[in-house]
Amino acid sequence: MFKYFLIYIFLVLISNAHASNKDKIIENLKNTRNLNFDFEQNINGKIEIGNCTIEYPKKIYCKYQKNNKILVSNGKSLVVKTITSFYRYPLNKTPLNLILDKNFLIKKIENLNERILDKTYINFEIVENNSEINIFFDDKTFNLFGWQTKDIYQNVNVTYLSSIQVNQQIDEDLFILPTQN
Repeated sequence: MFKYFLIYIFLVLISNAHASNKDKIIENLKNTRNLNFDFEQNINGKIEIGNCTIEYPKKIYCKYQKNNKILVSNGKSLVVKTITSFYRYPLNKTPLNLILDKNFLIKKIENLNERILDKTYINFEIVENNSEINIFFDDKTFNLFGWQTKDIYQNVNVTYLSSIQVNQQIDEDLFILPTQN
């Protein structure tokens, strides 16, 4: 009986050691409650940098280095505020609605084929609601590494993440939507 138990344990260890990238990414997403990261964002050639915190599901707070710009989602609405402008959108009308929904990502990834880019990034292409979203994961940590979206107007937004911290203590007040001045 003990011999069969050892064989079972050995087989489980071998199968886990050979788990696919897709399985490791899904497991990592399931275990991720929040992310904090620095970012570089390129929207049609205009580059902006800053820091973001994501809390699943669907909350994000980003502070950009220039223009006192912030982007905040409470899970329902998305606000982009600068010194001179204030925009509020229903989150479900933006590609971020899908990117910030880890359960959606998990379901999509389960049914998609991965692409390996530069031998260091794992990519999945999602087409949903007239939007194309490419999600990138690091091939060593299996953390979200960035995304590229193309909206219905063919605007391309590429966001790269760095200095990623997972499951940190965060202040819930961070996701309170700012008001218009």
